[in-house]
Amino acid sequence: MSASIPASGRRLSVGSVALPIVLIGALSLALATQSGIIRFSTASLASPPTVSIAAGSFPYRLPGEFYRSGYAVDGPKADVVVSRAVTIMKYHVSTMDYDACVAEAACPARESATPSIANMPATGVSHDDATSYVRWFSEKTGATWRLPSDKELAFAAGSKFPDDALGIEPSDKNPALRWIADYEREAARKASREPEPLVYGSFGENEHGLSDFAGNVWEWTSTCNRRVDLAMDGRAVASESCGVYIAAGKHRAPLSSFVRDPKSGGCSVGVPPDHVGFRLVKDTRWYAPLLFALHLG
Repeated sequence: MSASIPASGRRLSVGSVALPIVLIGALSLALATQSGIIRFSTASLASPPTVSIAAGSFPYRLPGEFYRSGYAVDGPKADVVVSRAVTIMKYHVSTMDYDACVAEAACPARESATPSIANMPATGVSHDDATSYVRWFSEKTGATWRLPSDKELAFAAGSKFPDDALGIEPSDKNPALRWIADYEREAARKASREPEPLVYGSFGENEHGLSDFAGNVWEWTSTCNRRVDLAMDGRAVASESCGVYIAAGKHRAPLSSFVRDPKSGGCSVGVPPDHVGFRLVKDTRWYAPLLFALHLG
């Protein structure tokens, strides 16, 4: 005959199980909050103006350096699908906002002499500097922000995004034509420079309302540069460098992550950008804080 358990014993048993669960939950919450996976809103900055581009497809030429037999060739181009809307800053991060991050010792000082005002794009900042700003700005606004990928920036830039094609037919086997086309492309880029960064709106808007893309400020992306060697049989051998990132503007430019002034010799290939700055994408996915913590933690 089995003995019954007194009610008080059952209450003690339930309590002894519930207490560890509560403690584990509290500890997990504390760790998640400390790591940035969960952030309680303490926003002290308002979110900047943004534009949102609805999900869709668009023609996109893959970024990177493509070669066949040692000569530059065009990367493949295809219609790609963007499955979620892209919400991106309408303007570049300003000198005033970036300098506020510097003032709180969260960002290194920029290497440019432009005034600290609300409508001047911050330039003279490296990819590493931009990453520091991402963390600071996300904490200040209570939202999750990040650098756009090359594909996201191309999608948002729309008709203003450059097509870096050489314009030589893939079937043409004459390497001299490719060399000449590459030379002419670089020479044309040299002739299109602007001397100094200009205030917001100086280069107009695109069809999505995005301001000043492809002006004289190139923009950092989160996309690593890669070199792709195409064999004669069509096979591709790719190598990726995540110490070098794609900056996009009038043309794409691979730049080392620590470069603040691309004209100083930090451009990995081709004519360097005039100036380099950045704008951010707002990540509204429910798991974005987790990705933010894992990537920047």
